[in-house]
Amino acid sequence: MKTKMRNIAIALTLVCGVFTVNASELTSTELMGISTERSLEVESWMINEAHFEAKDSDAGSSTVVEIAISNPDFSVLVDAVKKAGLVDALSAEGPFTVFAPTNEAFEKLFSKLGVEGVKDLTAEQLTPILTYHVVSGKVMSTDLSNTSVATLNGQKIKVDLSDGVKINDSNVVKADISGKNGVVHVIDKVLLPE
Repeated sequence: MKTKMRNIAIALTLVCGVFTVNASELTSTELMGISTERSLEVESWMINEAHFEAKDSDAGSSTVVEIAISNPDFSVLVDAVKKAGLVDALSAEGPFTVFAPTNEAFEKLFSKLGVEGVKDLTAEQLTPILTYHVVSGKVMSTDLSNTSVATLNGQKIKVDLSDGVKINDSNVVKADISGKNGVVHVIDKVLLPE
């Protein structure tokens, strides 16, 4: 099963290659980002934690894109990343920290925008939103503190630990899904740049 899932992920990545951008198109400044010397306590209140457990024992050998592809709760995020042409960039060496909104988070955004889904948005509309969810470096939950952090789109997100773990106004519902080129933290709301 593990080999079959990996082959499916590789095939999807290759099929999406036509729509992707080259990681070299991102500037070194965007990729280097900020220092990751932060501290954060992840609390037991996180919801649906088991729902986001890695399915393979070697989840650390998957890229952040493969982690998203392997989890059906990220299918809308995966569709958006493909449409924006960011699969290759986020499959690159990195490392990256991805704050990954769930399908439910995207559905709330689509309802607010009055659109049906990713198909109603352009790559130009999706790219600044998606890159606002990515920080350069592998920032584990123990590396965060109350601060602002630069994202790959150039704007900052706010990390707030005063009442649980919040990124801007989104709650972290699962932290530290580690991959070979970074880490994924699951959030319950799509972050929107200003």
